[in-house]
Amino acid sequence: MTPPTATAPTTDSLTGELIIAGSFVAGTGTQIRAIDPSTGDEIDPPFGHGGDADVDAACAAAADAFDEYRSTTSEHRATFLEAIASNLEDLGDTLIQRAVRESGLPVGRITGEVGRTSGQLRLFASVLRDGGWNGARIDPAQPDRAPLPRADIRQRKIPLGPVVVFGASNFPLAFSVAGGDTASALAAGCPVIVKAHDAHPGTSELVGRAITDAVAATGMPAGTFSLLFGSGRGLGTALVTDPRIKAVGFTGSRSGGTALVAAAASRPEPIPVYAEMSSINPVFPLDAALRTRGEELGKAFVASLTLGSGQFCTNPGLVIAVDGPGLDAFTAAARDAVSESTPTTMLTPNIATSYADGVAALDGPATVVARGGDTQAPNACSAALFTTDAESFLASEVLQQEVFGSSSLIVRCTDTDQVRSVAAHLEGQLTATIHTDDADHDEAARLLHVLELRAGRILFNGWPTGVEVGHAMVHGGPFPATSDSRTTSVGSLAIERFLRPVAYQDVPSALLPSAIADGNPDHIWRRVDGTLSQS
Repeated sequence: MTPPTATAPTTDSLTGELIIAGSFVAGTGTQIRAIDPSTGDEIDPPFGHGGDADVDAACAAAADAFDEYRSTTSEHRATFLEAIASNLEDLGDTLIQRAVRESGLPVGRITGEVGRTSGQLRLFASVLRDGGWNGARIDPAQPDRAPLPRADIRQRKIPLGPVVVFGASNFPLAFSVAGGDTASALAAGCPVIVKAHDAHPGTSELVGRAITDAVAATGMPAGTFSLLFGSGRGLGTALVTDPRIKAVGFTGSRSGGTALVAAAASRPEPIPVYAEMSSINPVFPLDAALRTRGEELGKAFVASLTLGSGQFCTNPGLVIAVDGPGLDAFTAAARDAVSESTPTTMLTPNIATSYADGVAALDGPATVVARGGDTQAPNACSAALFTTDAESFLASEVLQQEVFGSSSLIVRCTDTDQVRSVAAHLEGQLTATIHTDDADHDEAARLLHVLELRAGRILFNGWPTGVEVGHAMVHGGPFPATSDSRTTSVGSLAIERFLRPVAYQDVPSALLPSAIADGNPDHIWRRVDGTLSQS
């Protein structure tokens, strides 16, 4: 396949085509159009879903590219990732305006997401240049060791193979075509096939073209990247079950994620699926904090709850606290803030419908505290706040389910023991938040011990919406927050998902990979005989 000529596409030049290893191919399946959720209007052009032949072509190209791509140097891949970042930024208003139309999100949010996406790519470029991702370990030979000599054993990490990434609905850029899953897999040395989300196909094509241009400009094999459109239960399952695919990155619903996990596990060669799925992100305001600043916390809680129509995977959907005057002040402030909140547009008609159904399901099992303003605008989210007691919460499956949007439930407990009991009963979470004053520290320590087993990130005196992209971040957690609690989808550690260790025993010096070669030609940190060294 001939790589395309680098272009600077505009929204008007979108073709609605798939991108398979550098070639633009018209999908022959169901045609879909993006929808402007703020108006309900369709947006041209139409995009054709791909089929089995397109899956086969993309997987074949990725498999063909794998050996060449994984053999590229860290510097070459770092340059490639930086080229993608620059191409995205060069799209400027073309990309921002298309993403705004397809998502209903404001310009400021999308502008920030462009920066986060390019920042993630550059973060992984720095990870590659650092070299620590190799996990290099060397146990030198000890021929005179008694009673048995030790062989020369060296270890490094290598990429798994071609990876499928599913674009998310709620982040059209940062968790989509060039998002964290794609960036970390490409950094690891894995070709990537992205199944774009139908909610923002034009945005996906623009980003796909930016990556394709970077592939060509940096001399990477054409099969390093492909972009497909199609039904998740059809084309998506076909991708996950193709024997040439070696790992999957997914952000989306619990039902979608578990279906992919099951499909991957049923293969003759099972593969890992790193799925981020469902989280209600409990908040625990403790007694002294509620007494001294309950009203302030209530207002700040609603600001986090309603941010982006509550369509963040870290949205605070649950508040658990001891009943009393402090919680009363918190609830009153939250009630007033919710009542004064303005309805905002949700990402898609389906998400808006699911939100309305979820809120309706809570009305009855829980007591309504407040609702946001009314609107006749399509696909709008009116915030909702409910309350219940701990016994009712623990006895109800409905009350424990995630409602994706600006809805939250306050659970009133009789004492701190019951707070910890409720916390221990929760499913796995991406985040858990504790609000404390100094007088709360003893109880906070006991609660922290419980929450370590329930969440991937524990915050003190903050709010979970907003995920820093850095080296220490964990964006993961026990099931159903993710399908593998040992990993993160955000931050530099995300590269580990797409690598595996290989040991090299008594390999001739001339044949050793450079990361574990004599003399340390890559000048990276390595663990030599148990001690970190750059020698």
